[in-house]
Amino acid sequence: MSKEFTYTDEDYARVARHIYKLAGISLGESRREMVYSRLSREIRRLGLPSVRSYLDYLDRAGDAAWAHFVNLLTTNLTSFFRESHHFTILKDQVLPAAREPVRIWSCACATGEEPYSIAIACAEYHHGTESPPVSVIATDINTAVIQEAERGIYARERVEGIKQDLLRKYFLSGTGAHEEFVKVKLGIRRTVTFSVLNLMHAHWNIEGKFDAIFCRNVMIYFDKSTQYKILARFEPMLKPHGLLFAGHSESFFNAKDLFVPTGKTTYRPARLAEQG
Repeated sequence: MSKEFTYTDEDYARVARHIYKLAGISLGESRREMVYSRLSREIRRLGLPSVRSYLDYLDRAGDAAWAHFVNLLTTNLTSFFRESHHFTILKDQVLPAAREPVRIWSCACATGEEPYSIAIACAEYHHGTESPPVSVIATDINTAVIQEAERGIYARERVEGIKQDLLRKYFLSGTGAHEEFVKVKLGIRRTVTFSVLNLMHAHWNIEGKFDAIFCRNVMIYFDKSTQYKILARFEPMLKPHGLLFAGHSESFFNAKDLFVPTGKTTYRPARLAEQG
């Protein structure tokens, strides 16, 4: 089947080099058609004839165009309380051992469902207060989804999996023209601070130590070398008894010197595990 835009092996290899350099994402052959699909709309919008011409345009363009390129190729599939066992571990293990100020990092927050779920879990641990004594730092490489996350507004189908009592406590229901939407309540939104962060950058615009780091379904896009480098930066950022939460299809056997499993897709720094 012919394509609307010329798309060669060289074009795909060039895209792969760029996204690896910019975001650490390693594209295999299976991603070829996904890349074409994601880039086609932008190529059409710009009135360009081919993938090559778009890549040439990027070479002449500024940072904003490159940021949009990264936005197009990053995946932001998420949902509220995804991998629910992590939130049970958060309430049963992390929060009881934590000392204020409690800090939790959601380092690939996408459209905000994960950090808001963390904040709600913390609120529940603190007897349902709308403003728990917790700071959730939420970051993502995608500039567009950060803006969406900050608004905290979701279509009703996006919150269908949330228990009704939690919906009533922590969300506002839209009315009139907005009745098909809900909004995260102000206290929960204030618990979360959003910012753009690229895990591949030498400097991360966050400081201090964390009681938990959520890095779920991110490492699958990196090669083993990149995974190890990021894990080596995470390790000293966790407080004693702090935990790293990973995605269901991720494992860190290549970094046993840094992290050891301590539950289902949950890891503790190896140095802390040795100390008991």
